[in-house]
Amino acid sequence: MLHLRRVRPGDVAALSDICLRTADHGADATGVLDDDEIWGAVFAVPYAQRHPEFAFVVAGDDEQPHGYVVATPDTDDFEAWFRDVWWPRFADRWPEPAADDTSRRAGILRYAFGRRPGAEPHARRYPAHLHIDLLPSAQGQGWGRRLIERAFDELRAAGVPGLHLGTSAQNTGALAFYDRLGFERLPSGPGSQDFGIEFTVR
Repeated sequence: MLHLRRVRPGDVAALSDICLRTADHGADATGVLDDDEIWGAVFAVPYAQRHPEFAFVVAGDDEQPHGYVVATPDTDDFEAWFRDVWWPRFADRWPEPAADDTSRRAGILRYAFGRRPGAEPHARRYPAHLHIDLLPSAQGQGWGRRLIERAFDELRAAGVPGLHLGTSAQNTGALAFYDRLGFERLPSGPGSQDFGIEFTVR
């Protein structure tokens, strides 16, 4: 039976795997890039490392995660840490791509190398942001909503006034999910859709 719990240090490999298996507009991205570990290193694992207090998983009886939510309460602070502490350890493994490289891999790495405070236009009004991913085994059972609500509760308790997130414009399931949760659609870049929500801080 599935249950919700806080992330643990031993969950890192599972978080990376779940990120990979949901990264292609919600579908499995295995083999899409030449190194499957890029996805987790950019979009999942650093959040659990930096802010385990805002990271939760849906786990089975064996405690193996089937989904996660990871969040940061302060996007600009997180982006400074990502730039200065987290990403430099991967610079030799995944060098910055050439300017004329238009591959999907290059786009993700270019994003990683470009992360910095002030780069996210929605961070002033909605300072927190999160990533959430569920394997098919945890979908359609309300776990996505429960993960989001748990993250919201923790962020509110920390005095965070709002949160933004982004998803692929092709991920119709995710778009409908965030609409149902009461997120506001925000101005977005090509191929993506950003959302924001304000909290009533307790």
